Amino acid sequence: QVQLVESGGGLVQAGGSLRVSCAASGSIFSIQAMGWYRQAPGKQRELVATITNGGTTNYADSVKGRFTISRDNAKMTVYPQMNNLNPEDTAVYYCNADGLYSSSRGYFNAWGQGTQVTVSS
Repeated sequence: QVQLVESGGGLVQAGGSLRVSCAASGSIFSIQAMGWYRQAPGKQRELVATITNGGTTNYADSVKGRFTISRDNAKMTVYPQMNNLNPEDTAVYYCNADGLYSSSRGYFNAWGQGTQVTVSS
């Protein structure tokens, strides 16, 4: 089993910042990529940012220049930093990770439970 736990969401005013985190634990041999996704009410879940174990990052156009994602491989934790937030960023944010199980070396893709981020105008 693999568990992902997000923390750090909350309410922030427009123009403000939030630093969140997502920690992976469980029967993990290795993690290839970790990502941050979001789902606003009535909309589909969308990619926000991803980072590979080598540090390569990818961002949605809507957050480029405002959000950054970093990673501590030893702690199996990612740290999305969200700056200059606006009301359109309001959503439930989900952590995602893919990698290999420690026992079988089989592939896994896991999701966290989500954390609410609300940006007030």
